[in-house]
Amino acid sequence: MTDYQPASRVTRIRESASVMAAARVRELKAEGRSIIDLTVGEPDFDTPEHVKLAAIAAINAGQTKYTSVTGTPELQSAILRHVEKRTGIAYGPGEVTIAGGAKQVIYTAFMASLDSGDEVIVPAPYWVSYPDMVLANDGTPVIVPCGDEVGFKLTPRALAEAITPATKWLILNTPSNPTGVVYSRAELEALATVLAEHPQVHVLTDEIYDAIYFGEGRITSLVAAAPQLRDRVLVVNGVSKAYAMTGWRLGYAVGPAKLVASINKLQSQISSCPSSISQAAAAAALTGDQTFVAECVEAYRGRRDAAVAGLNAVAGLSCLSPEGAFYAYVKCEGAIGKTTPGGATIATDQDFVLYLLDAASVAVIPGSAYGLGPYFRISFATSLETITAGVEAIDKAVRALN
Repeated sequence: MTDYQPASRVTRIRESASVMAAARVRELKAEGRSIIDLTVGEPDFDTPEHVKLAAIAAINAGQTKYTSVTGTPELQSAILRHVEKRTGIAYGPGEVTIAGGAKQVIYTAFMASLDSGDEVIVPAPYWVSYPDMVLANDGTPVIVPCGDEVGFKLTPRALAEAITPATKWLILNTPSNPTGVVYSRAELEALATVLAEHPQVHVLTDEIYDAIYFGEGRITSLVAAAPQLRDRVLVVNGVSKAYAMTGWRLGYAVGPAKLVASINKLQSQISSCPSSISQAAAAAALTGDQTFVAECVEAYRGRRDAAVAGLNAVAGLSCLSPEGAFYAYVKCEGAIGKTTPGGATIATDQDFVLYLLDAASVAVIPGSAYGLGPYFRISFATSLETITAGVEAIDKAVRALN
């Protein structure tokens, strides 16, 4: 028997950096190490009680069979009402797809639309999975660096320069993982002006963190800022972040009917349908009392303020205050070139992150995983006590550098 040889789509992608970081933390904890974990991108709150009760009721009612590949009518209706309330744009049943998490929606969207040679514009810093999802589906990621000098945001000029005749998609993530930046209506309108000149370019707008916003009112979706692009935009969302339902694996998207039909066709061959129980829970989350979400946002706001103030007080570190999500993207340029107490040189943000893990027992993720260094990402979706302890340990470790 010959040895197994992975397909090329496997060899050209990396493992998820955030998944690997979380796995490493679990390994160290299993070895008995006490680790201050600032890597995990999921709420530390429990799923709301009324959502859990809806799932239990669905089980007791025997709603444990296959559903339509496009989901139950109840969840479809809940999503369409929720999206219209959020964006002001109405969608129909043929324009919604539901899957086992927003991650699966994005992957299947690329599977449904990319051929070899198609380009996807990915502003950096980016969520770790975007480029690899593109590569796995035969596309070419075009990385556009967007540093802190432009607020980690794609500018109209940079977008125009990145577009070629081969461009199929632009990815926008607002609020952003890893930076927490939010595009304003004016910024989205400016990008839309560029996109109007290139009708072949579609936009995947990942709005999974849209409910976690520290500004006034709601964030502006691209389809709200530029409704003329409605038929070129896939709006991706889910219940994981807003409702502390990461393990329920339920995401969705609304967009052009032809694209959605292709996604659903693939979905029918991949997993048949999302979990019927998770669908019942998600419908309850989207249509029920939203007090839980508002309370979580206020908790994240306090944690953000503590994390940003503490990190900006550390010599050689700096970070912008995130406007949404629950991450801070910390510049560690001041630590590069220094040496550890053991004599090792900190040459990259990866070196710095490994030093923090070894010397301070603090786990964070290097900015190089997100396409822009020298930075590291922390999550403040954890207790204030953990954040405070982490910042203090980081400060002590930085002070020990020579």
